Amino acid sequence: MGHILAIDQGTTSSRALVFDTQFAVRGLGQQEFLQHFPASGWVEHDPEGIWTSTVTTARAALQKSGLAPADIAAIGITNQRETCVLWDRRTGKPIHRAIVWQDRRTADMCQRLMAEGAEAMVAAKTGLLLDPYFSATKIAWLLDHVEGVRAAAEAGHLAAGTIDTFLLWRLTGGRVHATDATNASRTLLFDIHRGIWDDDLLRLFRIPKSILPEVRDSAADFGVTEPDLLGAGIAIRGMAGDQQAATIGQACFSPGMMKSTYGTGCFALLNTGATPVQSRNRLLTTIAYQLAGQRTYALEGSIFVAGAAVQWLRDGLRVITTAAESGALAAKSDPAQSVTMVPAFTGLGAPYWNAEARGALFGLTRGTGPAELARAALEAVCFQTRDLLEAMQADWAGARDTVLRVDGGMVASDWTMQFLADILNAPVDRPTVLETTALGAAWLAGHGAGVWPDQQGFAQHWQRDRRFEPVMKSQEREMRYTGWKKAVAATLSYAGNGLMNNA
Repeated sequence: MGHILAIDQGTTSSRALVFDTQFAVRGLGQQEFLQHFPASGWVEHDPEGIWTSTVTTARAALQKSGLAPADIAAIGITNQRETCVLWDRRTGKPIHRAIVWQDRRTADMCQRLMAEGAEAMVAAKTGLLLDPYFSATKIAWLLDHVEGVRAAAEAGHLAAGTIDTFLLWRLTGGRVHATDATNASRTLLFDIHRGIWDDDLLRLFRIPKSILPEVRDSAADFGVTEPDLLGAGIAIRGMAGDQQAATIGQACFSPGMMKSTYGTGCFALLNTGATPVQSRNRLLTTIAYQLAGQRTYALEGSIFVAGAAVQWLRDGLRVITTAAESGALAAKSDPAQSVTMVPAFTGLGAPYWNAEARGALFGLTRGTGPAELARAALEAVCFQTRDLLEAMQADWAGARDTVLRVDGGMVASDWTMQFLADILNAPVDRPTVLETTALGAAWLAGHGAGVWPDQQGFAQHWQRDRRFEPVMKSQEREMRYTGWKKAVAATLSYAGNGLMNNA
């Protein structure tokens, strides 16, 4: 009865995993869904496609586990953050495609609000910056650009939420409209110090409070699924945004512990404990998790493109056939070629926060081929991680001498993890269980249901697969990183000249 079903709804696929009481995966289902790019810098998902893939994968995971619904103690949900949906409360149907966290259509709105001096107030309340990445401007765009939507919202007919909230609504048959504190903290509408939707922020973005979900602990009672979905009603007891769930799955429960997840993007979170640290280096202050009403905070650095650069090599340039080839291909590259990729396909995230920047390649020669491009894509992820680590160390003394715990699809590459340790000049620990995002959601549900151990007990089960120690000479390390900084500066300069918009 201690088995947990974790729903991991990501940017490119939906996954579901059944964990047993020893935190091992007993069954897994995964299904990709379509990405929609209606205009340059715009990214959308079909909420119905997300819903269908979620139910399909949950059923598949249960079937592969050989367990009955009665064997599942609870469900935990983790999700791509910031992506938002509006739907009709009367029918449950979305009024538009979901606007994805990568979407940059509201850059002009953010620039206008910054020019009006709003960012200081926003940052003080939310720990975030005025950027299209977050949910508020996306919700505002839907209210202002979809015919009849604002009137329907003000009449009380619409509900809004991030993907976790939409799935919860559907799973419970429309009985529960809720989210957890981690997802709420990514909207630009939530005061992370008081733990409430903030009236000043709601007025700033012209968003009615009535459309927003109730905010609960990350381990809480989120209702029960409709019996016909999975064969019986199952309690939903855990919820967290994907990066916070990965932080929990990596057992980063103590201040100073840090994890970095390498998926479509890269997201590094540093646990700062009960005290929120206000960044002086344009990092984010966010809620790592909330348990029994007590908030734990983190500093976060967000990189928009990590594995997505490898996907571009595979699907855009077709220089590789599978993402897994990239590490071996990079190892064969010509070391005499200094090719640098700045993967700003959807702008640059922390610590630069430039929505107008676009991707660039530097140092190309006639000898540049697939191996050099693969190396540049993987190295870019590591360079960006160093950007984040240096900013965290400058913001908070507790970040000194941090060992980085890593997870996500890219960490299977030994070549990439060794370069990461080298460029950081810090140890990198890869765990035996790489499904840390789903495991974090599962722990929240298991803890919420009272069938899994507390934080200390769970942390004792974390095991290291391999530690990567830095071996690169300091002169080479600094030369390589200086080259990266020059490439970023050139990319930002090109964007600043307005050339990106005219290209």
